[in-house]
Amino acid sequence: MQLVVARIGRAHGIKGEVTVEVRTDEPELRLGPGAVLATDPASAGPLTIASGRVHSGRLLLRFEGVHDRTGAEALRNTLLIADVDPEELPEGEDEYYDHQLIDLDVVTKDGEEVGRITEISHLPTQDLFVVERPDGTEVYVPFVEEIVTEIDLEEQRAVIDPPPGLIDDRAEVASSRDAVETGDDA
Repeated sequence: MQLVVARIGRAHGIKGEVTVEVRTDEPELRLGPGAVLATDPASAGPLTIASGRVHSGRLLLRFEGVHDRTGAEALRNTLLIADVDPEELPEGEDEYYDHQLIDLDVVTKDGEEVGRITEISHLPTQDLFVVERPDGTEVYVPFVEEIVTEIDLEEQRAVIDPPPGLIDDRAEVASSRDAVETGDDA
């Protein structure tokens, strides 16, 4: 199975290094020296990582055969793709690969069917499940412990405890002002 593990950003310096936007929880495993990665577009690769380092909080990589800024800049926006054994599991408990979560049925803790996970959106602050409802609409469910209470891979389902308004129109509008009857004072 192939998983996107990073996206190449801008060139850094003049010796062929590039910044990368990491899209894996295991960069030391997937993006280490010697790793051979497929690319999207395919014409840019495969690429073999020659070296890597962290600079000002960003991962910088250099690839074999890329020795200058021009070569590095030509790789900008290329996706790096690793081959991963589909049976491989993340190291941490309660961690999942995207492919394990895609197509899980989503139900509320009361057993109400919500839909099926079609995509995982990785945002800077949290991940979101993109859930396709039976009527074809989509709902976004934050992948946080308070809302996603259980992932059951054997039963192929995710159990959620959504706050009011997340998946339906049960939201209550709260106001800090008391309702005031107004009359015509003129």
